[in-house]
Amino acid sequence: MATTPPKKPAAKKPAAPKKTAAKPKAAAAPAGAAKAKFSAAIDEARAGAQALREEAQVKAGAYKEQLAARSEDWVAEAKDLAGQAKDRASTLAVDGKAKASDAMSTLGKLVADNAGTIDEKLGTRYGDYARTAARSMQETAAKIEAKDINELGGDAKEFVRKSPGLAIGIAAVAGFMFSRLFKGSSND
Repeated sequence: MATTPPKKPAAKKPAAPKKTAAKPKAAAAPAGAAKAKFSAAIDEARAGAQALREEAQVKAGAYKEQLAARSEDWVAEAKDLAGQAKDRASTLAVDGKAKASDAMSTLGKLVADNAGTIDEKLGTRYGDYARTAARSMQETAAKIEAKDINELGGDAKEFVRKSPGLAIGIAAVAGFMFSRLFKGSSND
């Protein structure tokens, strides 16, 4: 029987370092560095955004101050112009009141002067109507002259409030008369 020599135990190979364990450490270092760089970039971006926000607030504050100063100037200028317009309107209203009362008084005198002619042509009854109308026009002219512009405005508002239909009718007739007066004849 042949004996087989006993087998030698296989020589143990030295254990190779585990590559799997080394790889996570090597990979972990670059990943940690990347995270740190990313976090640093985020922090830097936040700081930049905060700086931009603060700069924008400073600029906005400066613009707000400039706008406030300009708006105060504009308000003052507008008030000045409004005061000038009010003065001008008041002057025009006083002039208009004087012209209206003069025109009404003159018309009353003209009707009164022609009352005699009306008596002759149409009869005394119509002449009396003309005299009454002339007297009424002259009294109204005197009332207009005696009243202040504010009183006349208040009277006009009260009249319109009490009888709006009549006020619209009077305005329409007056507008028609003025348009005819200023239009003139188209045949000329």
